[in-house]
Amino acid sequence: MCVLHDKDIREPLFEFLEEAYGKVRIIEEKQLGRSRADVMMVLPSAVAGIEIKSDADTYARLAGQIQDYDRYFDYNFVVVGSTHAAHIRERVPGWWGILSAELIEGKMDFYVIREPEKNPGVNWEKKMEILWRPELAHIQELNGMAKYEGKSKAFVIKKILDMVPWEILGPQISQELFERDYTEIRQQIRQFRKEKRRKRR
Repeated sequence: MCVLHDKDIREPLFEFLEEAYGKVRIIEEKQLGRSRADVMMVLPSAVAGIEIKSDADTYARLAGQIQDYDRYFDYNFVVVGSTHAAHIRERVPGWWGILSAELIEGKMDFYVIREPEKNPGVNWEKKMEILWRPELAHIQELNGMAKYEGKSKAFVIKKILDMVPWEILGPQISQELFERDYTEIRQQIRQFRKEKRRKRR
């Protein structure tokens, strides 16, 4: 039996997800509290977390990863090599989707063991922490909100959640992540911080 490693799974997995879900954006290695999500998949109205447990991986950190993923994401998946497929149901909550990855005749094959269900424990404040300040500012603008200049990110997030219904906010969060330009957004953040320092003087 071929032992699959993380690097063997990733690119074929991304192709599988694009075929299965249509419009998606894949963002790799996203820090979430104490954990790092292997993959963050942006969907038109939701954000999903994907943890990869290859044949070479263990379950040592999985319990803590589950807690962190469930705070941030609307849906969660675990993708496992065949060595883990028989026991993974016992390791993840019932709302997590499970995909198995196996190399068949030189081609990576994915099998849906269980489709994901809506995560009942997602924390919207944590989910919105994924967004950067310029992205939050754009959501404020879209919803006709005040700018709350000088206020903390946490304050702004709470104000947005107080004023914007989840069914409107979910697609807006996804759209910001679809449009995220890492080069441009870093420049915007630097400018935001520069203006903040100037106003404190």
